Formats: sequence, C-alpha cells, structure tokens
Amino acid sequence: MDVDKKYFSNITSRERAIFEGAISMGALFHQFVGTPINKTTKKSLETSMEESLKLQPAIEDVKVDIQFEKLEESMTEFEYTSLTGDMLDVKIFTKVDNVRAIIRIEFIEELNYPLMYVEDIIES
Repeated sequence: MDVDKKYFSNITSRERAIFEGAISMGALFHQFVGTPINKTTKKSLETSMEESLKLQPAIEDVKVDIQFEKLEESMTEFEYTSLTGDMLDVKIFTKVDNVRAIIRIEFIEELNYPLMYVEDIIES
C-alpha cells in the first residue's frame, strides 16, 4: 500500500513536513516530561530521545539539549529531579520530497513558556 497516496494526498509536502515534525515534538514532550534525571543521566536521556524520534516517518535528524543550568537549578537533596519543559531545547529536522522543516521547542523567557514552533522551512 502506498501510504503517502492513500493518507496524505490531500496535503502538500510542506504541510506534511511540518505535520511529521510537530506530531513527533508533541510525542517527545508528553512522553519524556516528568522523567527522573540527574547530571549523570542527562546525556543518555538526550540520546534516547533523539534515537527514538528518528524512527518516525520523515524525521531526518533530532538534536536534544537538556539545559544544564535549568537542571542544576531544579536538583533536589536526593541528587535528581524531574525533566520539565523549560529544560528542553530540541530541534526536529524533517524531509518530505523537496521540503525540509525544522520544528523546535525552547524555553522563551519573555513568555515564561516552553514554546513549540516552526523554526524554518527550506524548499529546494
């Protein structure tokens, strides 16, 4: 079965590139926020997040950076904390046909909010 023709023929490659990145970003946020984390597990959690999202359709690359200073601020006396949205700086790179999209989440200070947005669209 040609999944693209059957389920995505009603949208453009640009819309699909955004859709794939956005659905993956939402999954990342809601799956991993609340995960126990400390300075020792930071890198392995970043890698796990990246590798799991790369399995999704149209995802070319994922860059996860858990903000160390936010992690440090949240540490408890038990030497760990729970991952929160304000700790995340993530870029998901998608490609559908000749369109690449970068979907991002980062904490925006003036909004006091971890904002998910379309950072860039590149059509070749």
